[in-house]
Amino acid sequence: MMNEEKNPWTLLDKKTVYESPWISVSHHDVLNPAGNPGTYSIVHFKNFAIGVLPLDKDYNTWIVGQFRYPFNMYTWEIPEGGGPLKIDPLESAKRELQEECGIVANKFTFIQHMQLSNSATDEVAYLFIAQDLSFTKSSPDENEELHVKKIHFDELYKMVEEGKITDSLTVTAVLKAKLLMLEGKL
Repeated sequence: MMNEEKNPWTLLDKKTVYESPWISVSHHDVLNPAGNPGTYSIVHFKNFAIGVLPLDKDYNTWIVGQFRYPFNMYTWEIPEGGGPLKIDPLESAKRELQEECGIVANKFTFIQHMQLSNSATDEVAYLFIAQDLSFTKSSPDENEELHVKKIHFDELYKMVEEGKITDSLTVTAVLKAKLLMLEGKL
């Protein structure tokens, strides 16, 4: 039986082959678990992924529509963005919610920590539910052209269930919120 805690990979050499303000890509020369030479490339993210599901007392929520360049398509998703690694993810969640939707929440509930693509990246996400909401002016980043839409949570859940929303942070936050609702915890 294998020791689940032991790293079966041996690192021989590592070098950064690309860097931008958001990511770096490193090339690793390794010995694989069978002891044979190989390579591994890792995308290192310089920010946490942050997602916030705002809910008012009537279970209305706000979603953000925007064009996602990597997929060449328009998507709807919960308010989300990046949070610097040295800043508490909750602080980043508060900022993202205000920037994208103009919403300030008095109550935040942490609902999920997740690895987004652990076979090739080290990106992790933190998801929150925001409640006890008030509204102010939004201030999106200059590289964001956002449309904010208020819908009932049941409609958002249906969009996820029907595959109309495929963004991983949104899918996870909505399914986790639904589970908490069914358990009477939300």
